[in-house]
Amino acid sequence: MCGIVGYVGSGNATEFLIDGLRRLEYRGYDSAGIAVYEDGKINIEKKQGRLVNLENVLKEHPLHGHIGIGHTRWATHGKPSDRNAHPHGDCHNHFVVVHNGIIENYLTLKKELTEKGHVFKSETDTEIVAHLLEELDDGDFLSTVRKMLAIVEGSYSLVIMDDADPDTIICTKKNNPLIIGLGKGENFIASDIPAVINRTRDIYILDDEELAVVKKDSVSVYDKEGRAIEKKVQKVTWSAEAAEKGGYPHFMLKEIFEQPKAVRDTVQIHLNKDGSVAFPDLGWTKECFDNIDNILITACGTAYHAGLVAKHYIERFVKIPVAVEIASEYRYSKPLTTSHTLCIVVSQSGETIDTLEALKEAKKHGAKSLAVTNSIGSSIAREADHVVYTLAGPEIAVASTKAYTTQLVALLLLSLYMAQLRGTISMDLIHKITDGLRDLPKQIEKVLEEKDHMAEVAERLIKASDIFYLGRSIDYAIAMEGALKLKEVSYIHAEAYAAGELKHGTLALITPATPVIAVATQDSVSSKMYSNIQEVKARGAEVLGIGYDDDKELGKYTTETVRIPRVDFFIAPILSVIPMQLLAYYTSVKRGNDVDKPRNLAKSVTVE
Repeated sequence: MCGIVGYVGSGNATEFLIDGLRRLEYRGYDSAGIAVYEDGKINIEKKQGRLVNLENVLKEHPLHGHIGIGHTRWATHGKPSDRNAHPHGDCHNHFVVVHNGIIENYLTLKKELTEKGHVFKSETDTEIVAHLLEELDDGDFLSTVRKMLAIVEGSYSLVIMDDADPDTIICTKKNNPLIIGLGKGENFIASDIPAVINRTRDIYILDDEELAVVKKDSVSVYDKEGRAIEKKVQKVTWSAEAAEKGGYPHFMLKEIFEQPKAVRDTVQIHLNKDGSVAFPDLGWTKECFDNIDNILITACGTAYHAGLVAKHYIERFVKIPVAVEIASEYRYSKPLTTSHTLCIVVSQSGETIDTLEALKEAKKHGAKSLAVTNSIGSSIAREADHVVYTLAGPEIAVASTKAYTTQLVALLLLSLYMAQLRGTISMDLIHKITDGLRDLPKQIEKVLEEKDHMAEVAERLIKASDIFYLGRSIDYAIAMEGALKLKEVSYIHAEAYAAGELKHGTLALITPATPVIAVATQDSVSSKMYSNIQEVKARGAEVLGIGYDDDKELGKYTTETVRIPRVDFFIAPILSVIPMQLLAYYTSVKRGNDVDKPRNLAKSVTVE
């Protein structure tokens, strides 16, 4: 979860550290802190709460130096507080460390170190690392770090300073992201690209258990055995402006309105002029599917909902059975995955630890693997056999919007491609859907015109305690995503139900104080959906219906309707979710919440 930055150079370390943390605050905002080497020692300032609290402290107690590390925290071990904020030092701040992840054997190590006289100042697992380095110090910074890594267990990105080596930062990672930005006479360390994008476009992406020795004029990378590694320089193609708000009040609203471009970019790279679908980087042939008799999709949160929609796509077009598993549960289910399984993992960041571990588990069982991600060079992208990239651009708001819609687009195109290879779909149907995808950005723009309408609807939701979302078929999966969006940013309890299940218990919860959002874009079940809407209206509920602009029936049964353009019903989910994104956004704003940084959440979930 947490955000990490580091700087070595000739400039003002504090300036970069604060700017970098500001760009990474979406990764955690329980506390923030920096450590800077100055006047022969490492000085630390840290503060509970948002980054602005730390900035106010630094106005009173500025830190000046040319080397430093910083951290913005999402709490795992130890409640949010000043003393639990990172960075953490040993008994004398000889070694100072910032950390993203979990040290699983910290209790055992803490007991051992306490018995040896070490005094701990925090409740965190991270502080163990600093004290362990102090205990193991042999006078060689790199050697000491390697000895520490041989003892600690768990997941981590670690960035470490040593006051005896004041021109060097050492960093390493395991199951958590870490990049190094390459500058001229200065180098940068960060959890994610937005932190360095204003300083450099050249980066190294560290692989698991690699160590980097970072100085202002050099970066040396080693494997866990200490052998030097030649790293490939990756070029960042994002513009700096892409990671800024661009005049919008919040990143979430900006990213909602970036969906036409994100969808257009994702569609264009996979369509041939003749309307057929292309994934040339996969190198697949029809024969690749001769040995595949089942498909596993595994993901978390919003990406899991994208997987539920993809199940409909794949089973309808490709004619292969699909199981969709929550990644955090998959490993514990004694999976029936085999060498005949194609495992598709979906992750915006490509660093979601539960999804990464599910992918590794599936591969242990012999599965072929494919990642759908927005992040080039991410851990999941490197672990999977094949990768399909969405072109959403940087997504900063914690609540995912454009990453989700581009996942749906990519998964729809992938389904068509697999069906095209297997010959289980007509080219006429492929052309019909791809024509619709080419036109989709314009249709999204029409839906975005509903923003004022959704702001009005939001006004009626802000005092609700419970809100129910209903849908059938693919619409049920979309209803689940709509409910999640509302929960994430408005803090209103919201649940999605398959509309046909109302009478099996849920109807007991419907009252005049319970708003209902009903998604009705699937013509094959529309009459049943209308009946379900009438069932909740009969219990006094106000119903917001989301359906096609030419559906003359829906408005007869709903309190209010939101219209989307008539499109192919396989494309409809990409449109129908957008009013619900807007509804969640405006409900959050009207309730006075921090839309981009909802409480207790972080953008990239890199702890289990």
